[in-house]
Amino acid sequence: MFKLVAALAIAFTLAACDAVNTVTEGAAHARAVESDLEQSTGMKPRVGFNWNNGKLTTVTVQYAGIVQSQPLSDLAKTVRASVERQFKQTPENIVLAFSLGK
Repeated sequence: MFKLVAALAIAFTLAACDAVNTVTEGAAHARAVESDLEQSTGMKPRVGFNWNNGKLTTVTVQYAGIVQSQPLSDLAKTVRASVERQFKQTPENIVLAFSLGK
């Protein structure tokens, strides 16, 4: 019985370490995307991400206003390239958002 409990405790610990590692690496990738996009657009976005079973499912790039420095289609290409390069994975979905304020 003790061996079973010990094995389960080790399994849960290893699973938790992987989850923490995914979050910390993901945060570093998100900051890299923010920096990369700020250099190319002149505006710093907020980048969020969602992982599911080790797979990048969604990356959200949100700007505080409308980006005037390039057309929307070019901005979308820039965002996609940065996300794929920095996360080293192609997410299932990339959400590009703009806050319009009051």
